Amino acid sequence: MSSANAKPMDGVFQEPDPLAPIDRSRALVPMVQRVNEIRVRRGFWPKVRRAAARIPFAADVVSLYYCAMDDQTPRAAKALILAALVWFISPFSIVQDLMAGIGFVSDAAVIAAVIGIIGANLKPRHREQAKAALKRMAES
Repeated sequence: MSSANAKPMDGVFQEPDPLAPIDRSRALVPMVQRVNEIRVRRGFWPKVRRAAARIPFAADVVSLYYCAMDDQTPRAAKALILAALVWFISPFSIVQDLMAGIGFVSDAAVIAAVIGIIGANLKPRHREQAKAALKRMAES
């Protein structure tokens, strides 16, 4: 049984497995959001370190990360951001990322769409945190 689809056992839910497939019909369920957050926390920075120099939208991606981790960001906005960041770090997008000419086109489209949707939830402080993080990465 996939823990993303966990069923109560004696009234208790099992902890979600961040590597298990997610049932798409439950995409905005809090447990699925928790799984996405776990996936993003584990895979985000390694992916950004590998790709930051090659993607022109690195600051947007990192800004979204800080927005998603902000306790003041509404749950619905977090859910959308986390889903986009899971797409960005997904092993399925690695194939695209390696193909010349196509690169990160789908990632850029997803990131742009989410920024358009969550708009006002992406605060100047998130952009400032992203700029500082990318600067630290470039210096190291």
